[in-house]
Amino acid sequence: MPETEVYSVSSKESRPVVRKFLARPQPEGFGATVRRSIGRFELKYFDPFLALDEFSVSAPYGFPDHPHRGFETVTYMLQGAVTHEDFEGNKGSIEAGDLQWMTAGRGIVHSEMPAPHGTQKGLQLWINLSSKYKMIEPRYQEIGRKDVAETAKDGVKVRVIAGEALGIRSPIYTRTPTMYLDFTLKPGAQIRQPIPVSWNAFVYILEGEGIFGNIQSSPVTAHHLLLLGSSGYGLEAWNKSSKSLRFILVGGEPLGEPVVQFGPFVMNSQEEIDRTIEDYENCTNGFEKAKHWKSESTVLMGY
Repeated sequence: MPETEVYSVSSKESRPVVRKFLARPQPEGFGATVRRSIGRFELKYFDPFLALDEFSVSAPYGFPDHPHRGFETVTYMLQGAVTHEDFEGNKGSIEAGDLQWMTAGRGIVHSEMPAPHGTQKGLQLWINLSSKYKMIEPRYQEIGRKDVAETAKDGVKVRVIAGEALGIRSPIYTRTPTMYLDFTLKPGAQIRQPIPVSWNAFVYILEGEGIFGNIQSSPVTAHHLLLLGSSGYGLEAWNKSSKSLRFILVGGEPLGEPVVQFGPFVMNSQEEIDRTIEDYENCTNGFEKAKHWKSESTVLMGY
């Protein structure tokens, strides 16, 4: 994959912004608030991405025991911490700057609950799996904030969650080929980041305001999702404001497969969804350990 350029003049055009959404707050889980940009009624699916939530939650509320099958979840903490626990005995804490890349595969039941004090904030991205990987064994990849690949150059800082930028690469293995970059641009900074041909890509703005795709475009502010067009070299972005601009750039190779979703289950046909519901209700075919399991947080909170 070509390296990021902090800035260069090129005849190659950048990808244009073709759609823009403001992610408004909505309730989710038990007492949590999310800003959902993918997975909402205007944008149900952006192949291979199923959902993107910017979440905010405070104890005692959160996301108690719930199942997944057929895709991956990427949890990236921005503030505070959440504790996670699953029916395989995996447990731990994801703190600010930490990354958890969870492949649910054939089935996981887990909980995600906030630290006891303050407001916990983060991003969760759902990435679809191709049919050949939907029933694989679950897997976790976790990277602490000190070990996330990070570099800076000429007013641009990038944390590489997946893929490559500014000459550094993430160790995360992506079954669905994916790039996930966390950029911070100081006032006056600008970048050009290549995106592989044929990949779908989007920007989600976390802080500040920036200009994307075309220098003549109007600035876009925090909590907006920008879908990028399919033609062009990659993303160009400028920070013409007096404050820092922070955004994520996410891209992925489309799967081009049918998608049938029922809440936390994502398969390729209604028959597979029906079978998944039966598996979960009967604690079979990957959900066996759900029969007698409850997370510690669920027991303590009485969910």
